[in-house]
Amino acid sequence: MQAQARDLLQRRSRQRPRTSLVTFETAGTSFTVDERYQFIKQIGHGAYGVVVSALDRSTGRKVAIKKVSKAFEDLIDAKRILREIKLLSNFDHENIISLLDIEKPPNKTGYEDIYIVTDLMETDLHRVIYSRQELTNDHVQYFLYQLLRGLLHLHSAGVIHRDLKPSNVLVNKNCDLKICDLGLARGFEEAADEKLTEYVVTRWYRAPEVILNASHYTKAIDIWSTGCILAEMLGKSPLFPGEDYLDQVQRIIAVLGLPTAEDMAFISNESARRYIRNLPKRQRLPWTTLYPKASSTALDLLNHMLVFDPNKRFTVEECVAHPYFTSLHDSAEEQRGSSHFDWSFDDFTPTKSLLQTMVYNEALRFHPD
Repeated sequence: MQAQARDLLQRRSRQRPRTSLVTFETAGTSFTVDERYQFIKQIGHGAYGVVVSALDRSTGRKVAIKKVSKAFEDLIDAKRILREIKLLSNFDHENIISLLDIEKPPNKTGYEDIYIVTDLMETDLHRVIYSRQELTNDHVQYFLYQLLRGLLHLHSAGVIHRDLKPSNVLVNKNCDLKICDLGLARGFEEAADEKLTEYVVTRWYRAPEVILNASHYTKAIDIWSTGCILAEMLGKSPLFPGEDYLDQVQRIIAVLGLPTAEDMAFISNESARRYIRNLPKRQRLPWTTLYPKASSTALDLLNHMLVFDPNKRFTVEECVAHPYFTSLHDSAEEQRGSSHFDWSFDDFTPTKSLLQTMVYNEALRFHPD
């Protein structure tokens, strides 16, 4: 896998040697990048930085440049950024955002900002869902199929995304879709050993096993999140908008009904099981009541994704093969990872200088000169 990743990076780095830098400012943020990039406009601003669109004059391609200012102030956040860089450098899939360049820092250490260049996408699924644009069954079907194709590639490479939500799913006007924001991703074994935290999955898309602090979790958490996204596309509103983790559990049970003892067997936390047992009995709501205009096959798939017990939830392989995707499903086009992603790089205690050196080394792959 590492050899394939190197080949991929070499193909992506066929660019002229750096000659000089150009600086521009947007919304109070100064960008200093290779002169090959011509600023177009600011397109986003999030917790991790400012994103602009630019023209790559060496290729004629429009790209997105994210500046992460003072990237190493929080070492945990910086490690997440490094993790995302490592993951995106490894993957080459049309439904996962592509890493095109990392601006080479001036030195191995001592710098503060990181510039990441990726595919330019026009919007995200959250904005599409809440726009005036009607989401037809064909729209929902095509968006969901692409999301599952990207997820299939991640899962087959041993990677759990852990933070799937509409704003982490980028789309274009022609309905192309790419998964982004892999900074919280982990491997199956790492996830099983890791103490669960509030950082894993934005609450509304959080699977019951994460909310209830099960002893470990699996790639099934991504299927739950994807099911929540499907429901949100069907109803144009979030299905489980919990105000806190207890409210989140109650909202899930209000729709799925009170789980049986068998369906709670995966919960190792006795106080969590007791809490659920003491809740008022709720009957399952029919999906047709919530989404009367949705197709029966879409609701059948939703029924297999939003299952309280993660062991009974559909896998991503079962999802893409579901009859809902009869017109789209093609196993030859559903690319799987050739081998598991190597997480050995992630086993270190972060320090500022070490993280700076590791990010610098990643940039060198794109700037071997």
